[in-house]
Amino acid sequence: MSVHTTEDILRASAAWVWFPRDSDQVHEELQLVRYPARFGGGVRASQVRSSVDASSVLDHAIAHTRGWGEAQLTFWTNPSDSPDLEDELRRRGAEHIDTVAVLARAIDELVVDVPGAASAEIVRTLEQVREVDAINVPVWAQEPLDEEEIRIEKDEVVAGLKTGRDVRVLGRLEGRSVSTGGCTIVDGFARLWGAATLPDARGRGAYRAVLAERLRAAAERGAATALVKGRVATSAPILGRVGFRYFGDERACRLTLAD
Repeated sequence: MSVHTTEDILRASAAWVWFPRDSDQVHEELQLVRYPARFGGGVRASQVRSSVDASSVLDHAIAHTRGWGEAQLTFWTNPSDSPDLEDELRRRGAEHIDTVAVLARAIDELVVDVPGAASAEIVRTLEQVREVDAINVPVWAQEPLDEEEIRIEKDEVVAGLKTGRDVRVLGRLEGRSVSTGGCTIVDGFARLWGAATLPDARGRGAYRAVLAERLRAAAERGAATALVKGRVATSAPILGRVGFRYFGDERACRLTLAD
């Protein structure tokens, strides 16, 4: 497996954008993604690559957000942004709402200790997709999938497994489904995303079981380096303890647009 450099890791982190099913997106000056209502709506912005000034880039993003009929624009900063919009966002009253640490490490250098009561499995069935949704809904405060959406989700999960690009994992404590997370393999990187654990099950090893299974599955599919954006208050400390290295922060600033 090839060894990824620090530059490779930072570039891979900046290129990482999620496009939910039924979302809209445009990439002009920066990347804009309109989230569907079940994920809370609003527009997420990232990946600034522009020759105009920060004020003009932000005006462009606001115009698209209003054009989509949305009132919230959430911008995720990255050290590679050009120009940097953070000062302009703060000047216009944006609120800092979240911070994630960019973490990475060669998969074969990571050691995850999983307690005996915790286990994890790759998601393949309708019932497993229902269990994943039952975890995601309260953790992420999103709307539950209906039965048609459950079937669509299951078909997407199975298709991702067949291509070797995507893996969804379900974690259990003594048989009860309590944790989940996904993994997407891109250019030798295992992007670890969507980790969620029910509040009453945290601190007991379910997240570590999900992490270990994602790393195993990613290595089996040819990934060399694990890349994750861990929340500084929750998953980042766990990831640091198993060997992930820190490569900087990304911050979310939310701008609520006036009528």
